[in-house]
Order: sequence, then C-alpha cells, then structure tokens
Amino acid sequence: MKEFKKFISKGNVMDMAVGLILATYFGAIVKSLVNDVIMPPVGQLMGGVDFSQLKIVLKPAVAEAANTAAQAEVAIRYGIFINSIITFIIVAFAVFMVVKSYNKMKEKMEKKEAAAPAAPPAPSKEEQLLTEIRDLLKKD
Repeated sequence: MKEFKKFISKGNVMDMAVGLILATYFGAIVKSLVNDVIMPPVGQLMGGVDFSQLKIVLKPAVAEAANTAAQAEVAIRYGIFINSIITFIIVAFAVFMVVKSYNKMKEKMEKKEAAAPAAPPAPSKEEQLLTEIRDLLKKD
C-alpha cells in the first residue's frame, strides 16, 4: 500500500490524469466539430447527403404484428463510420502538432543545457586526502 501511495503521489500520475480528462473532452469537442460543423457543409456539397444517415440495410425493421414482436432494422451504418474516421484524423493531427511542439521545446532545452559550460568535476577522495596531507605538511 505504501508503494501505491508513493506512486500515486508523484506528479507524473496527476499530470497523466489531467491529460486523460482533457483528452476525453477534447475528443467530444472534435466529434461535435465533425458531426455538427464539418459534415453538414460537406454533405450539402455532395447533393444534400446526411452522412450520419448513410447505411446499407441488410434487413428492414418489422413492425409489431398481432402475435409477433417488433424487430429492429439490421444495417451497416457506414456514414457514422466515415464521421468517426474524420474525427480520428483531426484528433491524430492535433496530437501530432502537440508532440511536435513538445519535441521542439525539449530540443531547445537540451541545446541550452549543452551550450552551458559544465562545472568542473569535484576532486576524488584520493585528491582530497592528498590535499589535506599537503596542507598538514605545510603547517609543520
């Protein structure tokens, strides 16, 4: 349990949780963008097609009769699939741009660190002991 508390209290886990929440809502925004903003004009340009209604009906719906239950329509809804593909492409492009920006920023930080002169290494234990011995001998 202690190990779990240590893990969960790290900043990276909290950052990841915040990123996951933001990604979920970003996905919802992009889905709305595709379904409500992009696809209606595209459908209009293609002759008034509503992509969300595009489907291939394999078995039509059967209404409820006297002694039979109603059966739902069986259809391949490829219009919704097309919307999902467009949503994926937009999300993938946005993630690509974020990662690209992050990599550029990281590269600049690494260049700055490389350009800064490194501090000289601390003397080894042997050198420290020899320096102490030398200083003691000078005092005598």
